[in-house]
Amino acid sequence: MPGLQGSLSSKNTRYISYNVSAGVSGTTYTLYECPANSTAYMHLLYAANADGTTTLTIKWYRVRYADTFVILGGKNLGSGEFVQLSNGFIVLEPGDKIQVIVTATGTPNMDVLCTIEEVFKPVG
Repeated sequence: MPGLQGSLSSKNTRYISYNVSAGVSGTTYTLYECPANSTAYMHLLYAANADGTTTLTIKWYRVRYADTFVILGGKNLGSGEFVQLSNGFIVLEPGDKIQVIVTATGTPNMDVLCTIEEVFKPVG
């Protein structure tokens, strides 16, 4: 993990978690958007399905390419199942987004969270 030891005491870095509760089928939820003054390292992505069968798609919108890339596509999760992406990281640049889309025949009940290390760039 980049700078894990040093970043715990650095004034220019913070660890923070974000979450969304995805409850409307076909809606695109923004889980995280990298701020203009930082680079972000996503260390953990976790999704849990509370009930029913739900299909999960997670995308990465990259401002640099003005395009979206699939991180996890069409993963079917039954009631009580989860998926976890860890043991690595994704580097996000300013304006990049992590997006979540769920589809279900009924009302989906999917919780998705990520843990991010934000490294703030000095201005000037």
